[in-house]
Amino acid sequence: MKKTTARRHKNPPAGRHVELDPSFVPVIEAFASDQRVTYGGQGFGRRALRLDGKIFAMLSSKGQFVVKLPRDRVAELIRLGRGGYFDTGRDRIMKEWLAVVGDATSWLGLAKEAHRFAQRAACDSPGTATSARR
Repeated sequence: MKKTTARRHKNPPAGRHVELDPSFVPVIEAFASDQRVTYGGQGFGRRALRLDGKIFAMLSSKGQFVVKLPRDRVAELIRLGRGGYFDTGRDRIMKEWLAVVGDATSWLGLAKEAHRFAQRAACDSPGTATSARR
C-alpha cells in the first residue's frame, strides 16, 4: 500500500486524533501488499481504504463499517439482514454502499468483495489501459 503501507495510518494533525478501530486493523493489513491500495487521508475518507484513489471500504464517522458493492449485491445483503444503505448524513442514501451491521467477523470478506468490485470498475472505466485494449 502506498501512503501508509506498514504504518497502517497517517499521523493525524494535532488536535484531530483519529482512533483506529482494532476490528478494522486486519482489514487494512489484508491489503498491505497491494501497491494500488492506500489507507488514510483527511476529511470524509480519513478512515478509508482506496484502490487507485477510489474508496472501497471504510469506517464512517459513526464507526460503521461501510463497503462499496454492486447495487444488486447491496440490496441482497440488506434483504439478508446484513446491513443497510449507507447514509452520508445529508439525507442522501448511497445505493452502492452497504453499512454493515453486527460484529466484525464479516468485514474482511466484504472488504475483499468490495476490492474485487473496485478492480472491475477500474478496468471498465474509459481511458484506462485495460479498457483501451478492448
